[in-house]
Amino acid sequence: MNFLLDTHILIWAAISPHKISSELASLLSDPSNHLYFSSASIWEISIKESLGKRDFKVSSKKLHDGLIENGYKEIKVSALHAMEVIKLPFIHRDPFDRILVATAIWENMPLLTNDSTLSPYHSLVRVL
Repeated sequence: MNFLLDTHILIWAAISPHKISSELASLLSDPSNHLYFSSASIWEISIKESLGKRDFKVSSKKLHDGLIENGYKEIKVSALHAMEVIKLPFIHRDPFDRILVATAIWENMPLLTNDSTLSPYHSLVRVL
């Protein structure tokens, strides 16, 4: 099965695997699953990285390279994904989360997240 991973899950998978639930760990380690990340997540991490906060130690380049090396596939944000956002109710204000939900809907791919505020958007949002 194909899964789109939200930004927190990407970071946890790379540098904080202890934060991942056993159910999520099972999905991530199943070789029959295809794991995807959005270029929007790398963009979000790059913005946070550029702010220079001491408590944020994630390198967008290292994360991106590591994801690719480990077989994750990148979905680039397209105009079609962006236009899908207009169909979403205004439940969540974060534009990165909204584009991830829109991408999941457009690509017909479950979005794995730990953010329960995203679950009302669509049945494709899976909170783990």
